[in-house]
Amino acid sequence: MRRCASGRSWPPDDMTDLQFGLLLIGAVAVAAVLIYNRLQERAAGRRAERTFGSRHADALLGETGARREPAAAPRKNAMQSGALPDARLDYVIDLAAPRGIAAASLLELWAPLEHRFAKRVLLAASKGGGWSAALQLVTRAGVASESELLEFRSEVETLAAKLGASVSAPEMRQALDAAHSLDRVCAQADIQVALHVVGAAIAEIEAGEQAFQVTPREDGITLTLDVVRTPEPARSFQAMARSARQLAAAHGARLVDDNGNPVDERALAAIGTEVEAVRHMLAERGIEPGSPLALRLFS
Repeated sequence: MRRCASGRSWPPDDMTDLQFGLLLIGAVAVAAVLIYNRLQERAAGRRAERTFGSRHADALLGETGARREPAAAPRKNAMQSGALPDARLDYVIDLAAPRGIAAASLLELWAPLEHRFAKRVLLAASKGGGWSAALQLVTRAGVASESELLEFRSEVETLAAKLGASVSAPEMRQALDAAHSLDRVCAQADIQVALHVVGAAIAEIEAGEQAFQVTPREDGITLTLDVVRTPEPARSFQAMARSARQLAAAHGARLVDDNGNPVDERALAAIGTEVEAVRHMLAERGIEPGSPLALRLFS
């Protein structure tokens, strides 16, 4: 079995209060520089506009002065992705305003955060006209840094101020501690199972609706199961093992593991036991392998 390549370290190093404090001070300094640079850019833009601004009509402007741009498909945003913030792996900030928050205004201000954090941020409407903004803290690459979390929270608070909205967010240190705890579980659970049928020329086959992948190799074929991203992994492993045995028997080939060691029924049973142990480990955290939550967590 393989441990999936990722940015996770095992066992992870715990961060001391001094290290956390130094990172926090550094993040504040970086934020201050970014704010100063933005102010300078805006001032320079206004000076350039006064100096070089044209009073002549633009050929692309209509009588109303509105630029006519080519029609384009609406931008796919976090609300259209189908995913929802989950406090188990996301740092969720709730936004609320007495008169509600206009979606168009919010999305316009949210765009820079999507550009900065890409797929790790989510925005979703909540009850009562409020919204939830979330940063995914745990992925296969590991845990988000303290500086990233601080930057995200600062940007969301700035966004909320522009909208006249209030914010409610969990304490950052507690959120990061919980994220590191979850990451330790993920580091143990994140495995792939590979079975190699070698010693014969086997034409490429399709896995069909099966959850495992089939990859040709010079001396045979490899079947691989990404356990944590597969619904009902124990059943899928049994199906993969059955296919591997049938291919080996049909082509007079051998069934081996990553190290070239023969894989017999006893070895397959041991692997099946570990696959079930991984499922149980995640289930204790309320995470089912192959579920939308697991697909995000192990992305």
